[in-house]
Amino acid sequence: MSELRVKAPQELSEFSGRDFRKKINELTFEKAGRLIIDFEDTVYLDTLGCAWLLKIKNDLVKKNYRMEWVGESGKVKELLDVIAPILRAELDETAREKRWFFFSESIVKVVEEIEDFLNLCIDAIYWTIIAPLVGRKFRWELFVDELHEMGVRAVRIVCLMNFLLGLIIAMLSAAQVASFGLSIYVANLLMIGFARELAAIMTATIVSARTGASIAAEISTMKVQEEIDALRAMGINVVQYLVAPKVLALLIVLPCLSVLGLIFGLLGGSAWGIFVLDFSPSVWFRQTINSAYFGDLLQGLLKTFVFAVFIVLIGCHNGFRVTGGSRGVGLMTTRAVVMDVFMLIAVDIIFATIFYYILK
Repeated sequence: MSELRVKAPQELSEFSGRDFRKKINELTFEKAGRLIIDFEDTVYLDTLGCAWLLKIKNDLVKKNYRMEWVGESGKVKELLDVIAPILRAELDETAREKRWFFFSESIVKVVEEIEDFLNLCIDAIYWTIIAPLVGRKFRWELFVDELHEMGVRAVRIVCLMNFLLGLIIAMLSAAQVASFGLSIYVANLLMIGFARELAAIMTATIVSARTGASIAAEISTMKVQEEIDALRAMGINVVQYLVAPKVLALLIVLPCLSVLGLIFGLLGGSAWGIFVLDFSPSVWFRQTINSAYFGDLLQGLLKTFVFAVFIVLIGCHNGFRVTGGSRGVGLMTTRAVVMDVFMLIAVDIIFATIFYYILK
């Protein structure tokens, strides 16, 4: 084990501490060893100087060196005695563990979370589909309430957003094809785009920001206020009581909202085509209908069922995992929305791969 020795300055404070740290970092270090700091000439040490000593100690840990000191006296010795437990702490193994096992710990946490999510999925499928068929109780009254909350109250915002999106798509695409005299094909573009992608994605995004966040906030609040624990103490299955009605409700609601989104997206584009591009309604709508294909409509509709399941389960999953108080509720609500949006993109990529590269 190699040994290095260095003299500390007469005053170890903010600026001299920075220079002292720089001086130590310029030394040549072997694979392992110890650095001895001689405080014989040091007559002044303040808290900022102690902070620099801690930084030096952390630098040495990374180099697999241990810091020791000699020659301290008076006020310097008193202050060093106060921080000695921190400076002498054996952090070599801890530092290595953090360096070598940081990613391992992260992977373990991810695996545990995936396991929790899969268990929630299995329970949700059972209590939503299988349990009612074998006579197990289902909360139909909550199911009806969720239909109203998730569906009826979301109709206006879904229709408005898709209408505006259709209007924007028509505006931008018409400007590109106008010089070629192909403006009528904007109707085809709108039909294909909304049938395959835009209606489902836009509607699911709105629902995830609205309903997904609401579910996460509701369940995380119940968890923080220990209502979830109270339900379990009464022998009530939480998934059956809270999750299953939400899953079934959104499975019915989201496809209906997506169809409305498709209709209003086409209406938004039609408004531009009829009133700005000056096509007659009969010509424009005939072109729109002629460009509608069952495969495109089916692809967009199938996505919504997968989106619905994931939106509810991600919201519930984050709600059940909340820790802390009101801040934890806010963090899990935000996390649920972010995970929902990521899920929408991932599922859409999978559907695109299946329909355009596997089933082509």
